[in-house]
Parts: sequence; C-alpha cells; structure tokens
Amino acid sequence: MRYLSLACLIVLLFSFTLAHSAEMLNGAGATFPYPLYSSWASDYNKATGIKINYQSIGSGGGIRQITERTVDFGASDMALKPEEIEKSKLLQFPAVIGGVVPVVNIPGIPSNTLVLDGTTICEIFLGEIKQWNDPKIKALNPNLNLPAKPITVVHRSDGSGTTAIFTHYLSGVCKRWADSVGYGTSVSWKTGLGGKGNEGVANYVKRTPYSIGYVEFAYAKQNKLSTVKLKNPAGQIVVADFESFADAAATAQLDPKQHFYAWMTNAPGKKSWPITGATYILLARDKNDVNKSVIKFFDWAFTHGDSTAKKLDYVPLPKSVKDKIRAYWKTYIK
Repeated sequence: MRYLSLACLIVLLFSFTLAHSAEMLNGAGATFPYPLYSSWASDYNKATGIKINYQSIGSGGGIRQITERTVDFGASDMALKPEEIEKSKLLQFPAVIGGVVPVVNIPGIPSNTLVLDGTTICEIFLGEIKQWNDPKIKALNPNLNLPAKPITVVHRSDGSGTTAIFTHYLSGVCKRWADSVGYGTSVSWKTGLGGKGNEGVANYVKRTPYSIGYVEFAYAKQNKLSTVKLKNPAGQIVVADFESFADAAATAQLDPKQHFYAWMTNAPGKKSWPITGATYILLARDKNDVNKSVIKFFDWAFTHGDSTAKKLDYVPLPKSVKDKIRAYWKTYIK
C-alpha cells in the first residue's frame, strides 16, 4: 500500500507539473509595450488562470529569441519585412499603437513648453547643436529663457524598436541623418550616453540635468519626465497624447498579405504626432499548439483590453484591423 500510495503521489505531482507548465506562456522583446502587456497579463491571469511571463529585453532580443524558438512569442516595435518573415518562418501582427517622445531635463523649463522640430533634434543627436541656448533652438522658442548649458544626449544601448521608430523618423526629416546614421534597432550613435531599455533612458534623463533622450510615452508619464512639443510635417506644433497618436495611426496601411509591415512616422495628418509606431507580435509557424494559446491571449486583449490601453495612452487597433488579424490567424494557425 505504501508503494502504491507513493506511485499515486508521483503521478499526481507529475500531472500537476504538466498542468502548471501548460498554464504559462513565455514572451520576450520590446520595452515599448511592456506597461500594457503587464497589465493585460495580470487581467488575463485573473480571468483565466493562465500566466503570461513577458520579459522586457528590447526588440532585438525578442526577434532573436523567437527566431531561435526559445520563447512562445517575440515582440518588436520594428516590423520585420515580409521577406524576413518568410525566411525565418514566422508570423507577425500588430498589437497596439503608441508614440515615442523626446524627453528633457532642463531645470526651470516645464513639461510641454519647449518646441523642437526634426532639424533641431537631428542636429542635437548628431552632436552638432551642443548648447540649449543655440540660435536654432531659440528661434523655435523665442519666449523661453534657455540656459547656456551643454546638452547631454541619452540614447538606447540595446537593440530597440523604440530606437528603430525614432531613427526612422529622423531619417525622414534629416537627409544628413539618413546618409550618416540611418535607422534600425541598433545604430552607430555620433554622441551621447547609452541606457538599456526605455527604463534605462528614462532613469538617465531623470537624474541628469540638461539632458535629452527618447522613450515610449508611458515611460515618460510613469517617470514624470518633461516631454517636448514637436513641429510635424504639416507644419503644426503638436503635443504627444492619445489624440495625436490616433491621428497618425489613422493613415497606416496595415496589409495582412505583407504580414502587416508598415511605418507610421511622419504621418501627414495635421494633428499627427510624427514619431508614432505600432508594436508587433512574432510567432513561429512550426509551433501551432503554442500559437493557439498565444492568440487566445491576444484575442482576449483585443476584446477586453482597449480601456486599459487607453488609460496607459496607447491607441487600440481599429476594429477593421483586428478583424484582418483574426482572419490572418485562421489562415496560418490551424
């Protein structure tokens, strides 16, 4: 009887372990959507008992890990080109839309007071504009008492979709940036300090007077960082907020035949925030059973998570795009 009881206990423990492992999904990648994915995961766990373990390691790490099949899903703020998706035998769909914002730490200058444009940001990050009272910055801010202090530039040190969105924006507004630096998850910076993740950049800017960096908008709000106004391609000075992100997103062409590959930077709308982008989920085509569990989570998020997204200043996908994504899932996931 002792041996039988022991055998039953082992079987029960083994069954519990299997059941427990089936209730955990592992993802990794972009820091851009981390605040939202964390909230969605918590709510989904309460609703279903299934845990979502998402590691905020940067888009480069997310792409690498799903390509190597070491996670159940990857996440990237830079959409992979259709030929890259096909080569790596992946699937790709957007999850939500948000904005990247320049953040500054200039004592005496309140948030959303400083105005910058593509040229001034380009020249700051190229190391050409070195002082906050530079004539080009003063011309955009004639009523601000700008300090004669050197600018400390802060950028990402890791592979980052936030960097891809930011540098894609700069490549579109500044030919010298496009020619000398270009865009991507990692670039050869001309100047500045490197911080790991949106968290690292936010912390550097927060504790470094007279600095400038760029982060996803939710990180700016959570860390109470000062954001700037930007002059967009329509010549309008706009503030980073839900409405300006939504205005930019309205122009996006998200085509399932191209695995939803698209850029939203420098959108033409009059009220559009010029550094807007979608964040994407990546799946491995050869993990059908896992993919079914992953899409259950995102289908739940598309149905129940819009209010959470809005509270965190992300723009939920329009219903028409969600419908395209659900049809895309049915095409590839059996």
